[in-house]
Amino acid sequence: MKTAVKHVKKEKPLKLKHYVNWFELPAYNFERAVAFYNTIYGIEMETSRINGYAMAYFPATTGIGGAVVCGEGCVPSMTGPLIYLNGGRDLNIVLAKVENAGGRIILPKTLINEAIGYFALIVDTEGNRLALQSKA
Repeated sequence: MKTAVKHVKKEKPLKLKHYVNWFELPAYNFERAVAFYNTIYGIEMETSRINGYAMAYFPATTGIGGAVVCGEGCVPSMTGPLIYLNGGRDLNIVLAKVENAGGRIILPKTLINEAIGYFALIVDTEGNRLALQSKA
C-alpha cells in the first residue's frame, strides 16, 4: 500500500541585511553596568525606568540598537548566545578600557582573518560574556 506524499510549496529564503535588530544586556547593578559601557565607549547612555525595569540605551543612530536592562528575570550569564559588539576602527582602543572599567579580558585580540578582522572575548561588570570585533 502506497502513501500519498504531499508536495509543499517551497518558500523563498528570508534574506535580511542584519539578522539581529536589538539586543539587551542583563545587569544586576544597573549603575555599575551603565558606567562600564559609558567608560569603554566614551559615551553617555540615555536611561529610563519602565514597569520596574531600568534601561540604558546604546546611542546607535543607524543599524542595530540595544540596551543594558536591570529588573526581574534579567540575569547575566557566561553561557548562552554570544553577542559581538562593535570594537570601532581599532579594537585596541576599546579593549584597553575594559579592565579599568571593571571588566575582564578572557581572550585577547585575535585575528579571525584578513577580511573580517579581529575579535576579543570579555566579561562585563555584571558577568556577561561578550565579544568585541573590529577590522583592525
